[in-house]
Amino acid sequence: MKKIYYLSSCSTCKRILGEMPNLDRFELQDIKKEAVTSEQLQVMYRLVGSYEALVNKRAQLYKTRGLKDQNLQEEDYKDLILEHYTFLNRPVILIDDLIFVGNSKKVVEEALIEAKK
Repeated sequence: MKKIYYLSSCSTCKRILGEMPNLDRFELQDIKKEAVTSEQLQVMYRLVGSYEALVNKRAQLYKTRGLKDQNLQEEDYKDLILEHYTFLNRPVILIDDLIFVGNSKKVVEEALIEAKK
């Protein structure tokens, strides 16, 4: 499976999609228009091993709710992602049994290399 969860209003996501080789081989899901389902989130969780690793801790809602000062557990992170798209660290790129979460330079480079295969 080749899939990218992204936000169409995010300039970083747009840039990464523009760099992605073989983009036509990927299913794209704009998480603002089509929310991530619990089943999709479960697939991500199985690949990465943590809901916390999937959370965007730089999101405005994360900051305004003071979530960094709370003792959140895995279920809390799962609920946040399912509650609002902004909590998913993006993009999330799935390539077969590999997952690439976020937009750090290293993660994006690894995803681009894998997408060329």
